[in-house]
Amino acid sequence: MTLLDLIEPLREVGRQAAQLSPSDYVLLAHDWCKIDYKSHTSKKDLRQITHEHDIGYEMSTSLLIDAASGASLAPMQMHLKTGNAVHSTAIDRPAMDDHRLDEVTPTMNESGDWGLDRKVVHVIDREADTLGRMRQWDQKGHLFLVRCDDRRVKWNDESVLLSEIEEHFDREILFEACGDALYHGKTVTQEVAETEVVLHRPHSEVIDGEKRQVSGDPIRVRLVVTRLLDENDYVLAQWTLLCNVFDASISGYQIALWYYWRWLIETYFKLLKSHGQELELWQQQSGEAIARRILVASMACVAVMQLQNDRSDEAAETKRILIRLSGRQMKYGVESTPPALLAGMMVLLSVTDILESPDVDIGTLKRLKAKALPFALV
Repeated sequence: MTLLDLIEPLREVGRQAAQLSPSDYVLLAHDWCKIDYKSHTSKKDLRQITHEHDIGYEMSTSLLIDAASGASLAPMQMHLKTGNAVHSTAIDRPAMDDHRLDEVTPTMNESGDWGLDRKVVHVIDREADTLGRMRQWDQKGHLFLVRCDDRRVKWNDESVLLSEIEEHFDREILFEACGDALYHGKTVTQEVAETEVVLHRPHSEVIDGEKRQVSGDPIRVRLVVTRLLDENDYVLAQWTLLCNVFDASISGYQIALWYYWRWLIETYFKLLKSHGQELELWQQQSGEAIARRILVASMACVAVMQLQNDRSDEAAETKRILIRLSGRQMKYGVESTPPALLAGMMVLLSVTDILESPDVDIGTLKRLKAKALPFALV
């Protein structure tokens, strides 16, 4: 089966879930991760990612997220860059020498053909804080939400730094409390302030092998600054966000939530790697085989993410059974976690397979248990 065949069931899950959302929007979080295979001598298509000992593959993923609830829905696009090829679910697959961000625009273009029936907001971390790309996305009509560093913008017809606007928010007490948030497991206060700014300066662009300053059309964006405060009003963390969604029904707080939910893609990566599927231990000998298995494994990840998001009584009972099978201990007040549910699901499938075998019955299992645990009560 091709990668396009294998991504289609995941996209269908994403389509169905997006159409059930009460929001007019859906989020598509873009991120990249390294797959460490430096000790896998059987794989002949490994690439050097940074330094000479940083060997493996580079994977980029676009994860669909419900804009109303923040629920993970499904990965909708995947590229796996090896030493000699790019294995991709895209129709317009990236080239070997493309920069990471060069992969984003084609995915933005293709997302309009996925039948999501929602406006797609592309959420990207600080790596996408490049004016040239934001101009390109805005001109093509794509909606984006990007975390940014300090930069000069036009505000109230004056050229100022974003940091100066943030100081103005603080000085004029324009931050508004919008509820509680979790920070390293502790409940803290979240505040938000926003205004409109214009990105007007020239941007850098490589033309004929030389980096040049290029003037472009100014673009209007919403500047949203969100911060977390402890009980003493000390600022624990602060994020500066730029977004071109101008919709009166979408508040600055909602935009801050959208960026916060971007971290769900990190949970997906953990499920594939150290907290579930153990991707970096897979023994397939080519990037193409690894890419196929990633998509199959992603189906299991989506199944447990759906279960984690389900608040029904039936789902609660299923979670309880899977957590018991997993052997994992939960923190006080935590019902379940996706890694624990995935571990329990694997045990359940193994147990079910044994019970459905014609040469194994409950009596046989009890005798095996008695031999393995001679002091257990049978």
